[in-house]
Amino acid sequence: MKTKKSFIGIVFRGLAMGAADVVPGVSGGTIAFITGIYEELIDTISGVNLALLKTLKNKGFKTFWNQLNGNFILALFLGIGISIASLAKLITYLLDHHPILVWSFFFGLVLASIHLVGKQVKKWSIATAIAFVIGATLAYYITILPPIQQTEANWYIFLSGMIAICAMILPGISGSFILLLLGAYQTILNAVKSFDVNKIVVFMLGCVVGLLSFSHLLKWMFKKYESITIAVLTGFLLGSLNKLWPWKKTLEIYINSHGKEIPLQQKNISPSTFQQITQQPHELFYAVLFCVLGIILIVALEKMGNKKGTP
Repeated sequence: MKTKKSFIGIVFRGLAMGAADVVPGVSGGTIAFITGIYEELIDTISGVNLALLKTLKNKGFKTFWNQLNGNFILALFLGIGISIASLAKLITYLLDHHPILVWSFFFGLVLASIHLVGKQVKKWSIATAIAFVIGATLAYYITILPPIQQTEANWYIFLSGMIAICAMILPGISGSFILLLLGAYQTILNAVKSFDVNKIVVFMLGCVVGLLSFSHLLKWMFKKYESITIAVLTGFLLGSLNKLWPWKKTLEIYINSHGKEIPLQQKNISPSTFQQITQQPHELFYAVLFCVLGIILIVALEKMGNKKGTP
């Protein structure tokens, strides 16, 4: 990254990734993929190792920073951090008061991403088709798993960070949704909103450990089995749509530490059935509108990625 313009471009990509990762059901990895920075992200993360400390000691900070791809990391995580810190309360409010429109918007995001990620497969074959089906099946199964009851123990927050960060860098697998399944989503969201330094630090340490470990596996998979890997990721996107369907019937709830009812298990229903059961408007027209807006945004992000390439 050689210019101020490139740095700002990566910051904006980070803002988009952070916004996606706040919502349980949308992956920041999807945003990274369609904006053309995904492989650089994986290569950069997997390059963080003890050899960097030797470089810092023997060759100085400038060489260390360049080897680390420091400007890229700084810009991206600056954007992600700003986005998460600033959007946590907004997303919570929107999910509480306008859930159908929020889920419709992100349904459109992921729906458009399926085509954009899938066309990166260089040649579709029986192997890539099987990989696609496996990815879709696995993602769908994850979306119907019953969430675990919430816990606030530090060791569990650390473990949740390790697992969730792996999902956050996978297109189609939402880190926030994994946190929801693990029963840690509300804990982390509350920690961010109240600036609970202890919980935030423990969670971030878990993320660092998980990220450094999983990035090496992803880098190897892209190097050896690129088309199959992308096909699996495309399947993840398709399977995750089940989670994003806007109209749901709540089957089971639990009461969180603030006395608020949180859906524990839900199933998808039609807009008309939703209106009959809940006595609330299905907002179908606006839902379709927001879905289309999500599709338009993804197409725009992809064009931005193609135009600028990897900075």
